[in-house]
Amino acid sequence: MTTPAFLRRCARGALVLLALAQAACAQRTGPDVPRLFAAGNDEVLYWNQPADRSRCPDRNGFLWVQAVEGPSCIRYFASDDIDGARIAIVQFSGDRDGVMDQAPTRIPENTDELRTLDAQRSRDRAGVPWIFMARPGTYGSSGDHRKRRQLVEFHALDAALDALMQRHRLQRIVIVGHSGGATAGAALLTMGRTRVACAVLTSGAYGLLERARMLGRSKDGRTDTTGSTQFYDPLDHVGGIARDPSRRIVLIGNREDRNTPFVLQERFADAVTKAGHRIELRTHAAEPPDFHDLKDRIALRTASQCAREALFP
Repeated sequence: MTTPAFLRRCARGALVLLALAQAACAQRTGPDVPRLFAAGNDEVLYWNQPADRSRCPDRNGFLWVQAVEGPSCIRYFASDDIDGARIAIVQFSGDRDGVMDQAPTRIPENTDELRTLDAQRSRDRAGVPWIFMARPGTYGSSGDHRKRRQLVEFHALDAALDALMQRHRLQRIVIVGHSGGATAGAALLTMGRTRVACAVLTSGAYGLLERARMLGRSKDGRTDTTGSTQFYDPLDHVGGIARDPSRRIVLIGNREDRNTPFVLQERFADAVTKAGHRIELRTHAAEPPDFHDLKDRIALRTASQCAREALFP
């Protein structure tokens, strides 16, 4: 007898094949301007575009939010069981400056289907509802990714999390982020975000000015790696983290990291500890030669464990 679980697996596999075929077609046609809001959701997602209310419908996957710097349309891609969830994992990607100037059709997994399927796969592995939230300027979110790690980015994400939790009636979240996504997660904590059961931050960038100096990428010793003096460094704002003895903050990195020096991750962990919060600093194996991308899906596994422990303490 065919089981419902078997049918769901078959349907999901068919969707993966369909989405891959659609992405291949998009690669062949190669339009410079993506048709994000056409009838289907197989269109490629735009990058580094201003907020446009007419292209941000009031439906799932889109959040029109107002921060102090102005409006934003933040995209998110979710697994199929987030409504009313007692806890859900929200993921922020690392920096995408290496692909942001490419034609959108050439950026990997840059369609609604593929991002949603990736969220569903993460949910299936973690066993917890999963949401991928696109940082400003990436994967269809309005904004300028060149202004990453500035308040304009973090305020938009903070407002989007509020709107997301209200729309889908989420009780608590687990934040997971890698590299620049970890910095974003840390920044949101320092802005006083509550109802966070756990934050799993891997290979994050902290001490942004010193990091730029260590990497030889600071202009006159005054700018971060983006060339900006307007960066928001979570290390300077640890005092803003809300008190919550039940919340876990887990930092994971590699001592040989050539992108986000581990000594600065240690410094952030020390500052959070001294401020009276619970934080764990761990090391894990990473991919050579930069030792920045951690192995074994450690972020997903740790976020899953955090969520389950929060659900069943």
